[in-house]
This record gives sequence, C-alpha cells and structure tokens, in this order.
Amino acid sequence: MKRLLYISILTLISASCISTVDEESNSKTPASEESDPNGPGSEGSKPNTLTAKEIADGWILLFDGRTTFGWKIDGEAKVEDGVLVLGGSKATKAETTTAFDWEGNLDYSFEMETSWEGVKPPKFLLMGNEWAGLTSASKGKFFPQKITHKGTTLRPPPPKAQAFEVPPGSKLLLRNVKYRPRALKPIFNGKDLTGWKEIPDGQCEFTVTDQGELNIRNGPGDLQTVGQWDDFILQLDVITNGTHLNSGVFFRCLPGQKWSGYESQIRNQWEGDDRNQPVDYGTGGIYRRQRARRVVSTDGQWFTKTLIARGNHIAVWVNGYQVTDFTDTRPANQSARLGTKVDAGPISFQGHDPTTDLSFRNIRIGELAKQQKND
Repeated sequence: MKRLLYISILTLISASCISTVDEESNSKTPASEESDPNGPGSEGSKPNTLTAKEIADGWILLFDGRTTFGWKIDGEAKVEDGVLVLGGSKATKAETTTAFDWEGNLDYSFEMETSWEGVKPPKFLLMGNEWAGLTSASKGKFFPQKITHKGTTLRPPPPKAQAFEVPPGSKLLLRNVKYRPRALKPIFNGKDLTGWKEIPDGQCEFTVTDQGELNIRNGPGDLQTVGQWDDFILQLDVITNGTHLNSGVFFRCLPGQKWSGYESQIRNQWEGDDRNQPVDYGTGGIYRRQRARRVVSTDGQWFTKTLIARGNHIAVWVNGYQVTDFTDTRPANQSARLGTKVDAGPISFQGHDPTTDLSFRNIRIGELAKQQKND
C-alpha cells in the first residue's frame, strides 16, 4: 500500500534524486484573453511570470495566472487574483494534461507556492509516485515548495501528470507553479552541421555563424537531424531576422522527406493589435491542427520554445507560456500529415520561401521514459 505523506518541506536523498519538495498547479483555455504587457519575460515580481533569465534557463509555467489551460479538472476550480483555487463544497481532482518525467532519466527543477483552507488537507502526487498531504505550514498562507531531481534511475517509470486531490469542504490555492528540465542533450554543436543533413533539391542556405548560431536563409528547403525521437522534451532559442517570416520546427518526420512531420509553427504575426488572434496558426501553434492561443514572441527578438511530445499528446510553450495543448485523435498513420504518428522520426527546421532568414541556438533534447512491460 502507498503511504500518505504529510509534509511541508521534504528532502529526499536516493540514488536517483535529491529533492526539496511540495506540489504544483495550473490552467485551461478561454475563448480570448486580455493582453498582458507584463507577461512572460517581464522582470518584475508579478506572480506567475518568468524573468528573462528564467526563460533563457528553460523554465516553463504550468499555471498562467489567469486560466486553467493545460489542466483537466473534475470538481470545482476558479482563478482569482492570479491564484488557482481548487475545491470548495465538492471533492475535486486536478491534473496536468501534460505528463512529466518526475522520477525518470531527466534532471529537473520544480517550484510552486501552496496554501490551503478547511479541515482536511489537500494532497498531491509526489514525484508521480506517492500521495503527499500538505501540513499546517501552508494553511492560510502561501508556502514555497521546491524539488530538484537528478535522474539516474535505471528502470524509470513512465511520465505522469501532476495531480492534486482536495477533499470536500477544503480548498487548495496554487500560484507560481513552474518546471525546468535540466541537463538536456545538445543536438547542435554550434560549430558545424554534424548530426544534421539537408534534404536534397532545396533552395535554402544552412550555415553556422561566428556566434555559433544555425542560420537558415531562402527557401523552400529542410534540414533534418540524423537522430530520431518519439517521446521527448525539446528546447531551443529562435530569432526571426525579418517581419512576419514563416518557418517551423518539424518532429516525428519521415527520414529524407521534406516537411513530413508535425509542425510547430514559427510566425510572429497577429490580427490588428490582438496577440490572441494569431495569423497562420501563430508561433507555437501545431500547423493545420491547433492554433496558438496567443502569439508571445516578437520578430527580431530571441525567444525560447519548449515542445513536449508523448504519445498522441503535444504541448508547446513560448517564453515559458503554454500556447498549445493538442491531442491527436486521428487514425494512426506513418505520416503525421495524414494521421496520428507516435513513432520516432527526425526533427527538422523549415526554410519556407525566399524571404526566410532566421537563426537557432541552444538546441537540446531529452528522451522521455517509456512504459515498461509488466508495469
């Protein structure tokens, strides 16, 4: 039987992790959102935002401070003053729609602030394994929780959603919930195109700049990795050297075939003054599948994209802000253009047309643990 752990800060030391702990929270999607000039990348102390340094370091928000985008909730939930409030008169369970490698091979850091009200304390799934209850340390006041995990497990369990349970008559309050994958493996060395190959008959120029950036000019064309991945976390920095340029990051591609996988769009353009109305799916959108709910990035400025793919679920963050949450329900197919593809394939960068001019750097990836037989 699993034990119910009541903790405020727990330090775990084992062969697989070193942790300072507690839980997590987050959000879902309304039809539209108000513009937020102090959103991701602001340097202030506003809750549920990331500094420029945190974005560069790869942190992503699991709760955006305004919606429940990226969460599945059974029970009562609302967002008030930048706080995700779970529970009330009914028993409530909330979990992320994205599964995270809590106890697997990946190193990560996780932080959140928790508070609770009521008689019985809420509980959460600790590192995807055991249920842990909050203590009086966070009753009636926000208490910071942190985990640092070093992934050395030889037979890691598969990724799991972060889950919370709130008993009837109690409430759980969450804010500043964020996650950072660490020690991802670089797939671009900043010196040459080792590990990459150009698809023949294209019109792109793929070069490595003196600054160690991968630059793509002109098009059409495609540059694919030699390696292949199915379930993974991918992070990279991108800059568009022009206005409203069109490109994309493809994944689970067909080896040697141009533009053949799922596409995470790059297009920093929106209708009028409303970043919540992307043009052509918007940066971070899954092209032809789900548009970005907001265009966070801006032409001429470096931005960080995080892409998590596991099975038929795909989620994308831009500058730490989740913009897509897509589950592919089409019939299975070897080509992601024609149906659901969960098999491994290369990653590729698109040169769209003669106006293409953009650069990539800090391209790194981590493989997610797989479901083991007999688990």
